[in-house]
Amino acid sequence: MSLKENIEAVKEELSSEEKFFESAIRTERFVKKYQKPLIGIVVGSLLAVGGAIGYQTYTNAKLQSSNAAFNLLLANPADAKAEQTLKNDNPSLYDVWKLSRGISQKDVTVLEGLKHSKSFGVGDIATYESAAIKSDMKALDQYTKQQGAMYKDLALLELAVYAIEKGDVLTAHEKLSLIAEDSPIYQAATALQHYGVKE
Repeated sequence: MSLKENIEAVKEELSSEEKFFESAIRTERFVKKYQKPLIGIVVGSLLAVGGAIGYQTYTNAKLQSSNAAFNLLLANPADAKAEQTLKNDNPSLYDVWKLSRGISQKDVTVLEGLKHSKSFGVGDIATYESAAIKSDMKALDQYTKQQGAMYKDLALLELAVYAIEKGDVLTAHEKLSLIAEDSPIYQAATALQHYGVKE
């Protein structure tokens, strides 16, 4: 290597060291200038992570508590303490439990109380079951007109059977024709249309 090349190499090395020190000084100035906001961001991030962990722990504890209460209620439905725990810790599961109790005991009062439940499907099923238990054909008919009614086809079948019992064949055919072909009870509706309803 020639002397000129050595000098160029030393210049390049000094230049790169100079750039490194320059960027270190800029970084130090930036940190000093924005020290408080940077500390705030770090502390805020730590608090957010801690809060998320705490919330997850709290949610898991409530879930375990509600599951234990639900299991106790399955074994002993009269356990008032377990019922209150389930109601406080998991209102949706509590509504499902109340719905199952209302249906099994044919308790219209309980079912009426669940009609406006925010738990998925509970209000819909409670509305249908309440009308079916009371044999309230007007309520069943209103139920079939609700958007997304889960038991619409079953309610239509019940309305058709009621119409047959009353001797109203035309209404029975009308209700049975509203049951879609992809419905699980389509076969029963077809059989009822052919064998149960003669015009």
